[in-house]
Amino acid sequence: MEIKYTIGGLLVYMAMAAYLAAFAAMVLLRRRRGSEILYFAGFALALAGFIYRWQQVGHVPMQNLFEVFTCLGLVIYPISLFCHRVLKVGGRGADMLIGAVVLFPAGFVFSAEPQHLPPALQSRLFAPHVVVYMLSYMLMAKAAYHAFVQIVGKGVATEEGMPDAEEASYMMVRAGFPLLVLGLVLGSVWGKLSWGDYWGWDPKELWSLATMLVYVGYFHFRYMFGRRYRRINSVWAIAGMACIMITLLWVNLSKIFMGLHSYAT
Repeated sequence: MEIKYTIGGLLVYMAMAAYLAAFAAMVLLRRRRGSEILYFAGFALALAGFIYRWQQVGHVPMQNLFEVFTCLGLVIYPISLFCHRVLKVGGRGADMLIGAVVLFPAGFVFSAEPQHLPPALQSRLFAPHVVVYMLSYMLMAKAAYHAFVQIVGKGVATEEGMPDAEEASYMMVRAGFPLLVLGLVLGSVWGKLSWGDYWGWDPKELWSLATMLVYVGYFHFRYMFGRRYRRINSVWAIAGMACIMITLLWVNLSKIFMGLHSYAT
């Protein structure tokens, strides 16, 4: 565990604390207005940390795993807002907890030492490629949460007219899947421009493709059998999130999978 005695680290810890306080206010104290204020404060602190990091390193801070998890802690708020107001799904309290969880690796696990941006990453596609993946990952994380709730048999629809957990999970997978595909396409175009080929059989490319195919299987199963086997739908959604975790963490951290994306460590 690595404590970061820096301005950037302090902003990460303050954002984590605000998210946890928002979760406690929402779930334990039932103070909805106070929790929303704390939730926004956590987002503002995460945004401040992201901007500070940008100024510190001199490029869009999405290069290593410290920066990636900081970015995930930032995008959970707009994703949560979109899901609540547009998709009309519940789980705001869980979103606050997810925000704190994804900031934990940035605050305590991964090094915040600034790194030189390799020439291949100095591309206009760098930020869009990473951003669409971050958005999709947060949507799929929310989908996995609702899927888990459906499996254990507890609903999350706290307001009238909201879908049940399985339907909410499906709606978020449906929103996140196009972003997964777009991330893969942008990565392929970027690979062509930087390395001369659309596909390099890199381990992270393969796991990104495997993740996409798992969600394709989810859509197919749900369309064919979903009405009869709703819990299996949720198992598919959780399996997709497991593949995302492998893509994001194991492929980068394991010495077994060495490839062009090892810079993220």
